[in-house]
Amino acid sequence: MTIYDEVFGKSFPFAIGFDRTFSLLENAPRQGDSYPPYNIVKHDSENFSIELSVAGFTKDDITITKEKEILSIEGKKDDKAEGMSYIHRGLASRSFKRTFTLADDIKVESSEIVDGILFVYLKREIPEEDKPQVIEIS
Repeated sequence: MTIYDEVFGKSFPFAIGFDRTFSLLENAPRQGDSYPPYNIVKHDSENFSIELSVAGFTKDDITITKEKEILSIEGKKDDKAEGMSYIHRGLASRSFKRTFTLADDIKVESSEIVDGILFVYLKREIPEEDKPQVIEIS
């Protein structure tokens, strides 16, 4: 264990599937906004999911894209509700964009919205040439 592992931990919450502490620390996005809140769940060594709180958004309001190792989840919502006059507005419904850095071997399997939570399912697919090989001794 290095000093960086002791100080910063083994991974960052926005990196899924690998631990590149130096690179992530130097290139970490400067996100001060925590909207919308999210979870990253590791189901087993090959399956992960991102859970994003998107109450008030429909599947038509949300776009999920993956370009190289960057997974972007964007929600576009019109803040102006026509014909409504709020006395108190505590439910956030503003537009957002969340990005996550994925390892090269992480693939997006599927996504769904259930009870205001967007689930994005990820799977680690290690190419055959990168899997460990047993070498027989002759």
